[in-house]
Amino acid sequence: MNGAAAGLTHARRVVIKVGSALVVDAATGLPSRDWLAAFAADAARLRARGQRLLVVSSGAVALGRRRLGLKRKALSLPEKQAAAAAGQSLLMRAWEEAFEPYDQAVAQVLLTRDDTEIRRRWLNARATVETLLDLNVVPVVNENDTVVTEEIRYGDNDRLAARVAQMIGADVLVLLSDIDGLYTADPRSDPAATRLDRIADITPEIAEMAGGANAATGVGTGGMATKITAARIARAAGCATIITLGSRPHPLRAIEDGAPSTIIEAAVSPAAAYKSWIAGSLAPAGALTVDAGAATALRAGKSLLPAGVTAIEGGFGKGDAVLVLGPAGEIGRGLSRYDAADARKIAGLRSDAIEAALGFTNGPLIHADDLALVGLAESR
Repeated sequence: MNGAAAGLTHARRVVIKVGSALVVDAATGLPSRDWLAAFAADAARLRARGQRLLVVSSGAVALGRRRLGLKRKALSLPEKQAAAAAGQSLLMRAWEEAFEPYDQAVAQVLLTRDDTEIRRRWLNARATVETLLDLNVVPVVNENDTVVTEEIRYGDNDRLAARVAQMIGADVLVLLSDIDGLYTADPRSDPAATRLDRIADITPEIAEMAGGANAATGVGTGGMATKITAARIARAAGCATIITLGSRPHPLRAIEDGAPSTIIEAAVSPAAAYKSWIAGSLAPAGALTVDAGAATALRAGKSLLPAGVTAIEGGFGKGDAVLVLGPAGEIGRGLSRYDAADARKIAGLRSDAIEAALGFTNGPLIHADDLALVGLAESR
């Protein structure tokens, strides 16, 4: 079993980016139903063995163009937005029909760059996706082209897929391309070009290969350079990236059967990368002081409940990083699920009293997954 096959087979969470050239038949402008059916069969097999999948799918604009009769190759931004609005329902219908034989529910998730860059919105988006995964649903994610502007759009779904992989702590990001990996030179013009089966680090030399040799590859708005950019984002988040040919029948099964691919390894685990980001990259906006019982529970891997909080400092917002202080000093840093005003209202209360006090509940003050403890290595 090669590296890509092992990476996909053993991953707990997988994000798969599917481009418009795979989803939409270029000759007809209609969904590529045979390809979608084969992909759904692969996905159902992975789901049956306990893996959680999320699909990042292009295709709404391509499908909407046909519905609206937009024949010009270069569309204006308003025309693209109109095409996306008309095509998104067609795209979701195609995915629903593909997964229907396996009694597998799918759900549409539309994101903008702000949803993965602003912490409060990031937490909200992550909570929605996590709930869908818990409910055994396959989320189908796309950029919300109907409202996004040029200044705040991703522009390609490779980078969106990497941010989504980071958001849900995925182990593997699969980028289905029109080439079977990264080559040392352009394989279309250089017969001596060789594919790199495994990449341990994205060095300047690797980035140069992507920007030169493979710059014209890829479908939609992306190319090999954007795939390496996405892999860099994923790698920093503890997620490996597999680049492989997407047009094969059953592309996921092909990876596991040893089909040519490139795997770019992760530096650390997803949890370790996330905890490191919380511990070192975010400036605390406030502090929560907890009692000895809560301090002991936190060090044992538990979430921070309001009942154990004795004092609150600062004017932090929901999703901001805060210090957690115990009787012996700093315990760690975490992301608060409540703003400072609401946190003060529920400090000292039992968890079942939160909704009565606020009219809603977001669960614990800080979830264990969002807490980086001082002096403890995190892994997953």
